[in-house]
Amino acid sequence: MCRLVQKYNIPGPRYTSYPTVPYWNIETFSGKKWEATLKKSFKENNAKEGISLYIHLPFCESMCTFCGCHKRITKRHDVERPYINSVLKEWQLYCNLFSEQPIIKELHLGGGTPTFFSSENLKTLIKGIFKRAEKAKDYEFSFEGHPNNTTREHLQALFDVGFRRVSYGVQDYNKTVQNAIHRVQSFESVKNVTEWARAIGYTSIGHDIIFGLPHQKLEHVVDTIAKTKVLKPDRLAFYSYAHVPWLKGNGQRGYKDADLPTANEKRHQYETGKKLLAQVGYTEIGMDHFALKNDSLYKSMEAEKLHRNFMGYTTSKTQLMVGLGASSISDSWYSFAQNVKSIEEYTHLVANGIIPIYRGHILTKEDIVIRKHILNLMCHMETSWQEPDTNFKELPQVLEKLEPMQNDGLISILQNKLEVTKNGRPYIRNVCMAFDRRLHRKIPETRLFSMTV
Repeated sequence: MCRLVQKYNIPGPRYTSYPTVPYWNIETFSGKKWEATLKKSFKENNAKEGISLYIHLPFCESMCTFCGCHKRITKRHDVERPYINSVLKEWQLYCNLFSEQPIIKELHLGGGTPTFFSSENLKTLIKGIFKRAEKAKDYEFSFEGHPNNTTREHLQALFDVGFRRVSYGVQDYNKTVQNAIHRVQSFESVKNVTEWARAIGYTSIGHDIIFGLPHQKLEHVVDTIAKTKVLKPDRLAFYSYAHVPWLKGNGQRGYKDADLPTANEKRHQYETGKKLLAQVGYTEIGMDHFALKNDSLYKSMEAEKLHRNFMGYTTSKTQLMVGLGASSISDSWYSFAQNVKSIEEYTHLVANGIIPIYRGHILTKEDIVIRKHILNLMCHMETSWQEPDTNFKELPQVLEKLEPMQNDGLISILQNKLEVTKNGRPYIRNVCMAFDRRLHRKIPETRLFSMTV
């Protein structure tokens, strides 16, 4: 294992999109082109499968230094209602472009800390969205909850408007690690919010756990998973800490590389954790995710309907995802568009009737083909080029580049198909990188991504 980790542990994307954001061609992008692809995708898929909606709620009362999300640190809660009003104005701008009332299949509240907002204001937000939309028959609504400030009232209010899935950021239970990442919360807090959600009727409760954190040791991961097994959430995100302290305004500058576990130690943390989770019935799904067999994520994997986008892994594919709120990213399948990051600029633009995007990317035909391959690999651990619309001219070079991974037993390359082996799953980002044509045509001069292992 050590040899393979040393060989393949390189900076690489996490592939929540292809092309990845640093490789967007912003020069050829325009708001008009984005709106055209939005309308096209909506017309093709609203009635058939519905759309996804991601709402970014950026406020947090304190800084968690492991986090790379766009957020605003404040203890002032008078920001809640004005921000919700802006989000609803942005939603109205999108609804004005749609040819019919949107049908929402997936809705996710992310952050920041969504439970920074009061239960009343969150309910106002969701009711405001559905003044101009309807729910799909098999809809799934989810939100991210902070164990320290998620109340029973939050859970009940969101349940009342259709939410059935909640995920809690646990990270690690060790106090030294918690102090390093500025995320101190007790097992009792997590236990309370987990049991409240279950009692209210949530059908999918998730915990997020991170390995590779500063000052984190193997015994800390083992202890965190032992506590997690007591609560037995329906699904888990057990993922590698992404160390990117060079990003502007990043709180990760508060600790040094020497404070982090080595690549081999991280891999040992993951393999040990995975073994412990398997003992109590968790199945590994995609990259860094685990679920019990009763959970919709597992059922989606079994039905080969697993999808991945800017919200992470989702249980079904919707071609159109609209991102609302400052810094949100939208995806029409044919293009991506990102909102401005400043809350003040975001508020100003929507108040003046302007959809607040500031950059994006129009996918080429090749982009769409490569995107399909990367989605197949990330969701199903295999991909095929048997059909004409899945082939591309540089495929022979890609397969040649992957030969060392085949020799190392990480993948199997068949006549028209590639399969990732059980030993190859930890290196799935490396496999995807071989397909990433934009990355290979322009190797970045400065480091953009976290390490793959």
